[in-house]
Amino acid sequence: MAEFHYAVDADGVATITWDVPGRSMNVMSLQGFGELDAHIDTALADPAVKGVVITSGKKDFAGGMDLNVIARMKDEAGDDPARGLFEGVMGMHGVLRKIERAGMDDRNKGGKPIAAALPGTALGIGLELPLACHRIFAADNPKAKIGLPEIMVGIFPGGGGTTRLVRKLGAMAAAPFLLEGKLSDPKKAKAAGIIDEVAEDPVAAAKAWVLSGPSIVKPWDEKGYKMPGGAPYHPAGFMTFVGASAMVNGKTKGVYPAAKALLSAVYEGALVPFDTAIRIEARWFTHVLMNPSSTAMIRSLFINKEALEKGAVRPAEVADQSVRKLGVIGAGMMGAGIALVAAQAGIEVVLIDQAQEAADKGRAYTESYMDKGIKRGKATAEKKQDLLSRITATTDYSALSGADLVIEAVFEDTAIKAEVTKRVQQAVGETCIIATNTSTLPITDLARAADRPGDFIGIHFFSPVEKMMLVEIIKGRETGDRAVAKALDFVRQIRKTPIVVNDARFFYANRCIIPYINEGIRMVGEGVAPALVENAAKLVGMPLGPLQLVDETSIDLGVKIARATKAAMGDAYPDGAVDDVIFWMADQGRLGRKAAAGFYAYDAAGKRTGLWDGLAAEYPPAADQPELTEVQHRLLFAQVLEAVRALEGGVLTDIREGDVGAILGWGFAPWSGGPFSWLDMIGAARAVDLCKGLAARHGDRFAPPGLLTEMAARGETFYGRFGPAAQAA
Repeated sequence: MAEFHYAVDADGVATITWDVPGRSMNVMSLQGFGELDAHIDTALADPAVKGVVITSGKKDFAGGMDLNVIARMKDEAGDDPARGLFEGVMGMHGVLRKIERAGMDDRNKGGKPIAAALPGTALGIGLELPLACHRIFAADNPKAKIGLPEIMVGIFPGGGGTTRLVRKLGAMAAAPFLLEGKLSDPKKAKAAGIIDEVAEDPVAAAKAWVLSGPSIVKPWDEKGYKMPGGAPYHPAGFMTFVGASAMVNGKTKGVYPAAKALLSAVYEGALVPFDTAIRIEARWFTHVLMNPSSTAMIRSLFINKEALEKGAVRPAEVADQSVRKLGVIGAGMMGAGIALVAAQAGIEVVLIDQAQEAADKGRAYTESYMDKGIKRGKATAEKKQDLLSRITATTDYSALSGADLVIEAVFEDTAIKAEVTKRVQQAVGETCIIATNTSTLPITDLARAADRPGDFIGIHFFSPVEKMMLVEIIKGRETGDRAVAKALDFVRQIRKTPIVVNDARFFYANRCIIPYINEGIRMVGEGVAPALVENAAKLVGMPLGPLQLVDETSIDLGVKIARATKAAMGDAYPDGAVDDVIFWMADQGRLGRKAAAGFYAYDAAGKRTGLWDGLAAEYPPAADQPELTEVQHRLLFAQVLEAVRALEGGVLTDIREGDVGAILGWGFAPWSGGPFSWLDMIGAARAVDLCKGLAARHGDRFAPPGLLTEMAARGETFYGRFGPAAQAA
């Protein structure tokens, strides 16, 4: 079925309408590029056509390139994948350059005006295509997002967006949109110079412009063109590129290949004419696509993430379980956040706490959140009242009548949670699913308080709820499929990404992140310089070092978890050396950021001022410090081996969830694509060798799990053995 449609009106304007069948939003495919190319040829060859308008048959223009196509491009490129990729990318450039030149000759004479009319969101190739047109019109739609977010999934705008945006805005002005993937609404995009006009009816405005006989030569095709802000050899341009290089390395720590490649494409492209710059962009884009990091990021952050959000692990035989009325028990930070995101999704919410004052405070969290949005121009007073009208704050459990999902978010105490579960059961019907937001307590144990353990499940949110995209759904031993479907459908409603895991101590996310924190603390106790621990983590792509992370989550929480774990494990408890450090910190009153005193020091405003000097008095750094890579391997394998054990033990049942959950849940080195993707990058055999060395030097916690050893012996990869294709075979 056609993805682009062509029609010519009585005024001689050809309208090319992008409308991919079966999709809520347009995405570009190779078929689509071919159709667009043919329609442009038709319009340019028809003397009756005076100009062209490219628009969308949907409420938005486009969501970008179908990254499934990009993921396959290398595999389908034959024996010389780099050449195949480059030629494929240059073919796309050829179509866009044809639009830009629009039939003009070498003297820039002739040609037909081509305008883009954007009804809504235009992302990635959905903006690169308009940038090749001669004028961009966008609807006055404040919900629309316009930008080039490719850097967020490990690539960069490789459809001419890099070259065109820099030539249109200058390197400095284009940097936030290219290097940070910044998105704007139409008015802000116009103010930035990305689009040309905001119109009530962009198609009508575009047609009128096309018929006005406008000049269509792009500035960079004019003789004497000078780049805004200066080219690299200009004094101002030189300073721009020096600053950009420092900024990129400061933010990426050198572990994200796409950012460096993007900057190289911009710098080198700015030194040459436009058509050569496009070839340079295509070469760097090919270079990035050939990098295993980009392949892994695309797979995890786009393909796998999208599959999980669309229900890849949802029980297929269960009917729709969308939530109509939600109960939230506990109006603290987590409960208030859950109420907020549910109300944003249009769900009626009953927020219950022991005291009315506490319940009202939880509801006020939404009010405060919306007030901040109003101040920034992101929300309206009407929207605020709409959300607040959906949240009932009360102490009365009878208000839960009619709720089809209740989430308990009270203190991490088994007895308290059991009491809440029993009270909820008395107030709701027999079809209501009851969930707990626990982050550590076994779901199977908590389900003992439920009359219907099959309808009891864990729904573990991460803090702050409104910002964190991952939700970990935990099945107890008796949890049924309807409860799983209900949890997944609820997560879909609130537009977050779910993973489903089986019950075990700390589930998946916490079981991997706690060893990371502990390894960092353990090294401090051994005499490794705290600055080396923290910087080693950041230089390998972790967003926070382990010491900063424990400060953020609170040291006394770490003490509480350590004591509970030791009580449960007895003599098998492995982290006594960690406890020596963290218990001492707690005894000093250094409880983390909330106390403005932890492994870091803080000023009066609560801002970190550096690592705490007093740490060295109790745990002085050793004279001989380990190599950077030794520290990095300890921090990475502390997490990765737990992920493998979770898969081996059946806690994880899908490696896609392992990778996506790691990146979204605790920020595991996004450049790697997740722990399983990273192991596939370095190879199981190499991983086993590294683990054996770490185990010999630092203890059995680094001993390679049996599954990893087996895969190394067989020469297997995780995605080759456990990926969707392997499971389908």
